[in-house]
Amino acid sequence: MKISYNWLKQYIDTDLPVEEVGRILTDTGLEVEGIESYESVKGGLKGFCLGEVKEVAQHPDADRLKVTKVDVGRDELLDIVCGAPNVAEGQKVAVAMVGCEIHMPDGNSFKIKKSKIRGAVSEGMLCAEDELGLGEGHDGIMVLDTDKAIGTPLSEVVDIYQDDIIEIGLTPNRSDAISHIGVARDLAAFLNQSSTTLVRWPEVSIHTQATKSIQVELSAPESCPRYTGLELEGIKVGPSPDWLKNALKSIGLGPINNVVDITNYVMHETGQPLHAFDKEKIDGNVIKVRKAEKGEKFVTLDEVERELHEDDLMIADGSTSMCIGGVFGGLHSGVSEETTSIFLESAVFDPVSVRKSNKRHGLSTDSGFRFERGVDPNNPLYALQRAADLICKLTGAHVASEITDLYPQKVEPLELDFDVDACFSLIGQEIPLDEVRSILQSLDIEVLATNGNLWKVRIPTYRVDVTRQADVVEEVLRIYGFNRIEMPEQLRNSIVHNSDPDRHGAREKLSILLNGMGYTEIMCNSLSSADYPSLLAKGEDTAVSMLNPLSQDLAVLRQSLMWGALESIAYNQNRQMPDMKGFEFGSTYFKQGDGYEQNDRLSIFLTGVRDAENWDTETLKSSYYDLSAVVTEILSRFDLEDTAQSDETDELYQQARSWTHKGKSIAKAGIVSQTVLKKFDVKQAVYFADIDWTYITAHIHGRRMQVRDIPKFPAVRRDFSLLLDSGVEFQRIEELAVKSAGPLLKEVGLFDVYEGKNLPEGKKSYAVSFVIQDENKTLTDKVVDKLMKKIQQRLEQELGASLRG
Repeated sequence: MKISYNWLKQYIDTDLPVEEVGRILTDTGLEVEGIESYESVKGGLKGFCLGEVKEVAQHPDADRLKVTKVDVGRDELLDIVCGAPNVAEGQKVAVAMVGCEIHMPDGNSFKIKKSKIRGAVSEGMLCAEDELGLGEGHDGIMVLDTDKAIGTPLSEVVDIYQDDIIEIGLTPNRSDAISHIGVARDLAAFLNQSSTTLVRWPEVSIHTQATKSIQVELSAPESCPRYTGLELEGIKVGPSPDWLKNALKSIGLGPINNVVDITNYVMHETGQPLHAFDKEKIDGNVIKVRKAEKGEKFVTLDEVERELHEDDLMIADGSTSMCIGGVFGGLHSGVSEETTSIFLESAVFDPVSVRKSNKRHGLSTDSGFRFERGVDPNNPLYALQRAADLICKLTGAHVASEITDLYPQKVEPLELDFDVDACFSLIGQEIPLDEVRSILQSLDIEVLATNGNLWKVRIPTYRVDVTRQADVVEEVLRIYGFNRIEMPEQLRNSIVHNSDPDRHGAREKLSILLNGMGYTEIMCNSLSSADYPSLLAKGEDTAVSMLNPLSQDLAVLRQSLMWGALESIAYNQNRQMPDMKGFEFGSTYFKQGDGYEQNDRLSIFLTGVRDAENWDTETLKSSYYDLSAVVTEILSRFDLEDTAQSDETDELYQQARSWTHKGKSIAKAGIVSQTVLKKFDVKQAVYFADIDWTYITAHIHGRRMQVRDIPKFPAVRRDFSLLLDSGVEFQRIEELAVKSAGPLLKEVGLFDVYEGKNLPEGKKSYAVSFVIQDENKTLTDKVVDKLMKKIQQRLEQELGASLRG
């Protein structure tokens, strides 16, 4: 949102530097994203000066060009070739000197250079209005009527409007600040703590008539809580005065005509949108505020015919629709150059109704932006009178009716109990009561009654976001100043047991672990395509669909983090980046009966080659075993080594392994099926793991930090060379070894695999290492041999293994 500092100062007395105003607004919750200088003429006419044409002669080689000699206050006259038909001796003109930059109306620019034009030397340029940015005329050079000395910089001859524009990143809850007066209120509230600073609302004075030719029928009060209007006649539509044009241009709006410009000006001044209808085009002298008919067609101002929804609120006359209420005007009912009378509308439209209509029709307007956030229901009447007052003054119009004000259910200010002690407790510091009262009063929050430190307060209707005690506390704190809250002199802390799970700490540590393994964290949208639920068994039955989706690609809440991972892989794959290792923390969503279920998940995926290419290492493709090892490592980090594992397949995986703990499935990893890969247009194998992060974090509940000494006694390593069936996996060997050896077995490793020549068909050789250690004493050979014998016998019995010589 753009705020003009010149404009802002019309409502508040301040001589603060604009940078200081920006700091204050940020401190009070209106974050200033930037401050830019604005000039009505781009470049500020730097390099231009006032000149006088001394001689004019015909160009010898061009019928349409003249060769002039121009005095610019130097010892010698400048030779300038000019093609303007109106150039003549004695004229005072705007001269662009060599080196200055011309900014053309189409956005292009060029620098003036000394040159030859058809053989004649030219040392500058005589400029037209549009080349100076001072108007739209291009029929000839601009002739100036001034007593200024020749050679005076042109910026001192003509008026250039200069301003500072404050860019505010407005949060959706602050609808009260979507205007210059709204921002002035916050600034005044802050400054009022050191001096008496008040916001000045412009005075309005209109003379209404006791007649009314336009009748208004309000049949949809739930979508239009209030509708006000006024008739004006004797209007002369034309260009706006410079002050109005400059104000609108400074915030990025293009002037249209005096009537439309006034409605835009008042909207940005007060926050209340308005609309002007050509009164002569209102059929039947009636305005109907109604819902659209199903299938009704309507042509909007952008000349697009739209099919309306039955929930769209329409402003119609006796025969046809004229405007989508609060959203967009119609093509044929607006103000034109021929307009002489108008019906001026100032209304309140339901935020939900406006937001849905905007989304349905893909529209985004300044008025819709305000109505979506909620406007003050008690502001339309002032805005209507303010706009009518300006229209009468700038167009010669007069008010031709009484005011129409349909307000079926008046919105009264909200009254709340405000506990000052609870306020101080929430802030963490006591504030003088007089200062608290002063802050509330400066924010138009009226203290109705007090009973000790329990106050009854009344909230102004323009603060639609202040609805509870905590909101009032926030208002006090943001004006008092977050920076004024004192920190303790000494921060006392100790290492204590926390019974609650440290979910944030666990996530941070796991992220560091995965980063160290070469995995990059990604963040994907929780909204996904409406086509994805069909990939899951009963996925369409459990999908959580959006009531008003932005598009089909963002129509349902995701049921698996796999969707975002595969979209990321496809995006990178199509840009010659096929190798990826990533992970994501996120939630999945399911419909369960009449309710909904949300689960926190951790996904890990890899595809392409395992490590970056290097001259001294072999390039290896990623494999399922790489991912399985990562999952096992994560579970062990959370003391879940006792998980059971089983192989399985489902609709998402062509081969997978599942980990369960105490009968509950907590992780699954495998090769994504070709059907799913084809859906996402992924052309290479992808390995994906899905971990139940909710279960993981619940498992760390109540864990204490455990510390133990480094073992003082040495470990012993023994190796087996085993001959096994080809279908036996190393993981099975590890499980049986642990069961056989018990806690003395610290590590089982696989350091060689061989299949092929000199081995029986269907067999393979595993070279397996076993690390054995007793933390309380030195192991003897007898104990180690006995342990290894138990492992050997278990492998022979259950796997049919045999030792190779």
